[in-house]
Amino acid sequence: MTRIIILAGVLSLLCQSAIPSGPARAKSASGRARIPDRTGTPYLGAIVVNAETGDVVFEDNADAQCYPASIIKLMDLLLIEEKIQQHTLTLSDKVPVTAHAARIGGSQVYLKEKEAFPLEELLYALMVQSANDAATALALHIAGSTESFVGMMQEKADALGMKQTAFHTVHGLPPAKDQEPDVSSPRDLVTLARALLKYPDALRYTSTQVRGFRNGTMEMRNHNRLLGSFDGCDGLKTGYFKLGGYSIVATAKRGGNRFISVVAGSKEKKVRDTKARELLSRAFSTAHPKAAAAPALEPSPRQPQASQRHPQMEKPAGSRGATKKLFLLVLVVAVGAALYVVWRRKGIPPTPPPGVHYQLK
Repeated sequence: MTRIIILAGVLSLLCQSAIPSGPARAKSASGRARIPDRTGTPYLGAIVVNAETGDVVFEDNADAQCYPASIIKLMDLLLIEEKIQQHTLTLSDKVPVTAHAARIGGSQVYLKEKEAFPLEELLYALMVQSANDAATALALHIAGSTESFVGMMQEKADALGMKQTAFHTVHGLPPAKDQEPDVSSPRDLVTLARALLKYPDALRYTSTQVRGFRNGTMEMRNHNRLLGSFDGCDGLKTGYFKLGGYSIVATAKRGGNRFISVVAGSKEKKVRDTKARELLSRAFSTAHPKAAAAPALEPSPRQPQASQRHPQMEKPAGSRGATKKLFLLVLVVAVGAALYVVWRRKGIPPTPPPGVHYQLK
């Protein structure tokens, strides 16, 4: 009996040594790199600027390095918009889904290997659903590998002067073990947003609140809660993971003015959205509405016909003829009266009719 008890104790100790402790087990399961927390109250950093001029309306710790998370998908969209303008891509291009893309986790539209979708549909998935699998499929289609596409992203960031930005993924997920996180700053994200807004077509995707996918069998919903709740808001993107907090790049247009606000690293989603609204409202309160531009008029090679003239400027032809006759009659009477006065003063009678002779006194 004693031997059995001893053997059971040994087995128990062996089992306990084979099972890792709670924290170690969690680290193994997540497979994530150890990175510092970059959040703050009410945020880590924020800025709001005039989209057209770049003039800063307000900033607070705008150069703080943050984790943009899914906001980096704005760079994906910018690169694709450039290629569409260069005619190296079209919205109808079929984008194949690889095994690599189908395996990506997080927010997704559940792409399956060997499927193919029009590029335009994956752009909606990228911006509305913030689909990581769509981001990966697009990157592989365009550059052949995610590493090459990340290189394109970084090259564009450097060209734009985004000095605090370093890209390592195409989707913004937290870094896996031994990988580096994507980093940026509120000021750099404003720079990215201004570059993207040069392509108005991008707003078709960023302003969409709800859209179907896969022939309507899946409903995609935008994570940007300012859409539909803040007047004039039509973009751009939100981002979140735990150590990076809640971030947003928001833009709105009113009265001919467009502003961009960035709030990075809030601990709470509601605080992030509230601060983004406050920044945009502050900017619009200082702006003067712009007059709408008058439409350009085509030069006409000939004068418009009478029927095309403004009705208030048009007069009947009979009225013009009567006015002319009345003017001539008044002129004749005035001249005759003047001559009569002259003749009377000089004592010269008017010329008599034939057969009539005046006797001068």
